Amino acid sequence: MTATTHESCPVHRSEQPFPHPRQGPFTVPATYAEMVEKGVVQVTLANTGLRVWAVTGYDRIRRLLADSRISASRKHDNFPFFFVPPPQARTETSFIGYDPPEHTAARRKVAAAFTRQRVRLLRPMIQRVIDEHIDRLLECEPPVDFHWNFSLSVPTTVICEYLGVPQNDHAFIIKHSNNLFGADSTPKERLAAIVEVNDYIADLVEHKEKEPGDDLTSAVIAEYRACGEEYSRRELVNMIRMLLNGGHETTASMISLGTACLLEHPDQLAELLADPEGLIEPAVEELVRLASIGDLAVPRVALEDIDIDGTVIPAGDGILCLLLTANHDPRVFPDPERLELRRGSRKQLGFGYGAHHCIGAELARLELQLVWTTLFRRIPSLRLVKPLAEVPRKEGAIVYGLWSLPVTWET
Repeated sequence: MTATTHESCPVHRSEQPFPHPRQGPFTVPATYAEMVEKGVVQVTLANTGLRVWAVTGYDRIRRLLADSRISASRKHDNFPFFFVPPPQARTETSFIGYDPPEHTAARRKVAAAFTRQRVRLLRPMIQRVIDEHIDRLLECEPPVDFHWNFSLSVPTTVICEYLGVPQNDHAFIIKHSNNLFGADSTPKERLAAIVEVNDYIADLVEHKEKEPGDDLTSAVIAEYRACGEEYSRRELVNMIRMLLNGGHETTASMISLGTACLLEHPDQLAELLADPEGLIEPAVEELVRLASIGDLAVPRVALEDIDIDGTVIPAGDGILCLLLTANHDPRVFPDPERLELRRGSRKQLGFGYGAHHCIGAELARLELQLVWTTLFRRIPSLRLVKPLAEVPRKEGAIVYGLWSLPVTWET
């Protein structure tokens, strides 16, 4: 449907409530085809009724994410929440909800801990965690739920160890992350997730202030103090919560989806097993591109009128950058719904782009590389219990993924 607004500029609208379900875990929703053709389309968010602009295509999204006229602040009235937000969702944000210069200054506090060089130092710890979890898997009688017994647990353990969160509290973190990011969570559950995790992290920060350890939380506190900077404990709590949520939810989704994808493409898996050292890095990039679990996770607000290929997004309106359309753009990735491990490239936008590019991208990459090279070496007979098409998926969730993944193997 096409309408005319804002000084007679054409406006394309989709009448189907948004988000739209995918046809399959690695395919774009059927409705995206027309949206991609139009480039920029107005959609109505299903749970709030808010009209926002959906921007599609690789080049458009890259240009927009590098544009200083968009804001990541949750405080704007038209910020594209997919749920009715409690007040805390607008105020309890870390630097992912800041704009420059506040964003630049806050991100700098932890950026050094997530560089490729620094993350490589975590390799022994990550390998140990993966091996321990595979040991536990092999102690089980198959079939087992791979998602709950491995995919969620591995990155949760890694990020918790890095941040200094006690192992006994990992289940608490997973529960509240599911409530915060789940498509079907109630406003009460989301509010409880924010409040209870904030309280937990506030206690953790207070403890680390008194008894610092060899962990990232203690290191960030020390950096503030070394620079002679004052900080609000709330600011630090919000930052640690963001690292905690981002450090396990997204990687867990990719472990399950990527594992299932490789198992359903035995020819590609055979290539990976034949040359794991040479192929694993492009393989990770290709699987991240194909899944694009953050399709809905890049909301913004226009600070000024922005003309995108003839469509004007008015100042103050919400924007969604649909990363799945960027990573499945045939002009950039020919035959985009085909898995081709050798074409994997860092130009894919699965980790975002611009100033808000995922700060934990290098950590996620290393975890995924070690998971897939270790998992299939140690459990070569691993297979799905049922086709992936029959596995329940997190349609409409901020972070796309699976609710479960039943697997089995030869004992």
